[in-house]
Amino acid sequence: MKIVTASEMSTIDSKTIKDYKIPSSVLMERAGLSVANRIIGLFDRKKVIVLSGGGNNGGDGIVAARELYNRGWNVKVFLLFKEEKLSPDCLAQYRIAKHLGVPMEFRTNLNGKDIHSAIIVDAIFGTGINKPVTSLISKIISFLNRSENIVISVDIPSGISADNAQIMGEAVRADYTVTFGLPKIGHMLYPGAEFTGKLFVEDIGFPEELLKSDSIKIETIEKQDASMLLPERAKHSYKGDYGHVLIVAGSRGKTGAALMAAKSCLRSGAGMVTIGVPETLVDIFQQRVTEEMVLPLNDTGRGTLSVKASETIIDFLAQKADVLAIGPGIACDADITDLMMRILETVTVPMVLDADAINSISGRTEILKDAKAPVILTPHVGEMARLLSRNSEANKKLIAQIEKDKIRTAVSFSNETGTYLLLKGAPTIISEPDGRVFINTTGNPGMSTAGSGDVLTGIIAAFLGQGLNPMDASVLGTYIHGLAGDIAATEKGMHSMIATDIIERLPEAFAVLKADG
Repeated sequence: MKIVTASEMSTIDSKTIKDYKIPSSVLMERAGLSVANRIIGLFDRKKVIVLSGGGNNGGDGIVAARELYNRGWNVKVFLLFKEEKLSPDCLAQYRIAKHLGVPMEFRTNLNGKDIHSAIIVDAIFGTGINKPVTSLISKIISFLNRSENIVISVDIPSGISADNAQIMGEAVRADYTVTFGLPKIGHMLYPGAEFTGKLFVEDIGFPEELLKSDSIKIETIEKQDASMLLPERAKHSYKGDYGHVLIVAGSRGKTGAALMAAKSCLRSGAGMVTIGVPETLVDIFQQRVTEEMVLPLNDTGRGTLSVKASETIIDFLAQKADVLAIGPGIACDADITDLMMRILETVTVPMVLDADAINSISGRTEILKDAKAPVILTPHVGEMARLLSRNSEANKKLIAQIEKDKIRTAVSFSNETGTYLLLKGAPTIISEPDGRVFINTTGNPGMSTAGSGDVLTGIIAAFLGQGLNPMDASVLGTYIHGLAGDIAATEKGMHSMIATDIIERLPEAFAVLKADG
């Protein structure tokens, strides 16, 4: 499903009115009616208090109040702005409701008696908010959040930015949100997603071609999308048809990272997997692998890769492997940095860079622009900050900036470097050089555990080996990784999950997607 910014939704609204000649009053009527119908569908007839702002969001709330009132509900509207401050459409709805006898009054505060046992409809601010809420409204929202009342927000919880999901000083914590046309970024990212509650997306008459426009670059990854990306397995085929992946990973004390990446790669359909490891650790790996092959690589003598290992890696890729995944547990030092520089300058097969492969090129992202093959990077927010700057003090500020606007960060990086960025988190965001962005919809907090990222690296590499392009491999890999984690969480519980639980549930995740394919 497409996801929009406040500006994109405003454009859809304007074009609907100007180009398709659907009056704004009609859209408001349908919006308010959809809110009323959701309330009726969710609850028995109860007391409803509508908190109306002065803009069109407030007008939507007044329409909902009028519809409920006409159906015999106990409804009252509190207008938080004076009549002269109401937008033209909101004013028109206010006058209609007044003529029909809907109880309404102008208020600047709330108390417990006002909202006792009532369902609250939050129609204070819509998606257009771009500055912190005023102190007066802030106090009302704070009071509302301390109450135990059920809250339904109209379009978006008041005080949440539609563009980046940040709290604009104070925000309504809704139990339900009824939005129109398309979800907004503020519904999908945190903290906005937490304040949104259960989201309903209602059709109020926007033309389909506007909602599906190619100019809207952000989408969610849904089950059907992932199912359609699953690689086919021909009846007459052999292992060579499904790719040979070289995974360069592991160092002394971090052998598990390599093994988890390799196992998840095989579980995701790769035909062959070779693990490239420091030669002093080969015996350890030989004792633990079964289906995987092991490639000894030049060692510093400390159980970490030497820069000379780059020669073996490049040669192996040129002769035998189709994909390189590099980074899990390889450590980070001058040798690794030099090794990564040589690989990025030389390798011609698709690459997945994770963990220390990313850390090793911290502040040197210009090298990515000259890569001779598609590059997928899979940083979490901390690694993303280090990638952008080697200055530790600057990193602290960068982390905060990235958290506040993950999508813009991802799009900017992909555009500037020509790479595919998978910014891990809740939710994970995937961007490509042309500006397209996907927001993942699977996964859970139980996946915040050591090794989860190594598993993801192996899955994505497997799909590259099976012929998917970098964006599709990233999208499908992220979705199925989260889906396997969700299945594991139902069986193990989020507190007890470990990364290998995700690997073990991959077959079930594939079965779920295959059933819908």
